[in-house]
Amino acid sequence: MADARTTRNRPGRPAQLSRERIVDAVLAAGNLDTLTMRELATRLQVSHGALYRWVKNREELFDLLGEVMVDRVLPAEAPRGRSWRPWLGRVAWAMHDQFLAVPGYATHLARPHRHNAHSFGRMRNAVSAAFTEAGVPPELAEQSWYIFITSLVSWLATQENPLELGERAPRFELFLDTLLRGLPAREPGVQRR
Repeated sequence: MADARTTRNRPGRPAQLSRERIVDAVLAAGNLDTLTMRELATRLQVSHGALYRWVKNREELFDLLGEVMVDRVLPAEAPRGRSWRPWLGRVAWAMHDQFLAVPGYATHLARPHRHNAHSFGRMRNAVSAAFTEAGVPPELAEQSWYIFITSLVSWLATQENPLELGERAPRFELFLDTLLRGLPAREPGVQRR
């Protein structure tokens, strides 16, 4: 019978990697701002080469994480007609819970960088479609998406890196209610119906 030490880390036989295993290790790592590829490979008990076959750098690592996050926050069903507000509220609360569970993720998203076109494109399309389904012109639906995502991600990043704005912590439900009441975007001077 083989010794457990020799079967666990046999040369040439790296542990099996998968998207889920990599993301689980990233999520358990602590602050994403300080996580290095070397640390991640060590956490996964694989060589750097094995990890680099899946993700070549931190940018690809964040792309992979973004795909999983979008999978987790987008509801399977799309809103119908004017039911976009409760649906978008569910998306926002899911983002709140998922993004803040990964220290550094909202902060990373709030920084200017290239976002994963596939994952955040899916979210943009779903949110914009919710507005157009409710009768919002496509250009204003796109503007509404932009207002929603930049406001929400900025708020979440502020939660990770609190500003000294006063003694009371901002409440997410108040922020979200105010944001959703202001959407969808409309041209200046046009009254709501």
